[in-house]
Amino acid sequence: MKLKFTKMHGAGNDFVVIDAISQQINFTAAQWQHLGDRRFGVGADQMLVVEKSPAEGVDFRYRIYNADGGEVEQCGNGARAFVKFVTDKGLTSKRAIRVETMSGIIEPRLEDDGRITVDMGAPILTPAAVPFDAANLDSRTEGDDVLWPLEIQGKQVWISVVSMGNPHAVQVVEDSEAAPVLIDGPLIEHHPRFPKRVNAGFMQVLDRHHIKLRVFERGAGETLACGTGACAAVVAGIRRGLLDTPVKVETHGGELSIAWAGGQQPVMMTGPAVTVFEGEIEIAAVGN
Repeated sequence: MKLKFTKMHGAGNDFVVIDAISQQINFTAAQWQHLGDRRFGVGADQMLVVEKSPAEGVDFRYRIYNADGGEVEQCGNGARAFVKFVTDKGLTSKRAIRVETMSGIIEPRLEDDGRITVDMGAPILTPAAVPFDAANLDSRTEGDDVLWPLEIQGKQVWISVVSMGNPHAVQVVEDSEAAPVLIDGPLIEHHPRFPKRVNAGFMQVLDRHHIKLRVFERGAGETLACGTGACAAVVAGIRRGLLDTPVKVETHGGELSIAWAGGQQPVMMTGPAVTVFEGEIEIAAVGN
């Protein structure tokens, strides 16, 4: 079949966005993987699917597929691209919409300056709910946060575990550019303590309102930016007593602004979304 798509990015985290309202989409994991391949397909960190939601009071359903073909719960940068897409395509005239994801409802809105703010909901901090297997581990407390030891290639790193609808392991590093993201990242992603795998964040604190961040994303590898990873890092930093809201998060792809008042208050993420080009590709049967 011929598939119409839009290539977009949010701070360099790039997406293939697909209107599944006007065209029927029922791809296998292998077809999603082919579409995300940067040599043989379009190429993207994630594929985003726009559907109508069957739920009352909800405007759209938002489905996310990683470059490895697996469907995942949440993507913060993708949520901003989602809003720009449905606005530009005339699928909504609202500036604030309610969107159903695998992990729950999010409420993004288009700001007057063209940036997009997404209410990402309250962070999940209970290890079992992330999910993280904390059995027989001796934790330590820093500020209001609980840090957990993780064995990586014979060394111990201390992590905060946070879910923003998807799981994150955040560690503080002295220099994010020198951090072993490409070495430790995949080991953390596949660590047996995380039964659903995990996104590995490496956070450098510059001051109480400014961090640098690199994230090795589950199913995608290191990306230029990770919206939920930025949210998780700021939550961890505030709980550890290292940061105060709001926080500028500097990534390789651009800057995000994250605000969180603590507790069960929602995390608010603001940043850009950009359309790169429109296209059409022939999707063949490439396996299951």
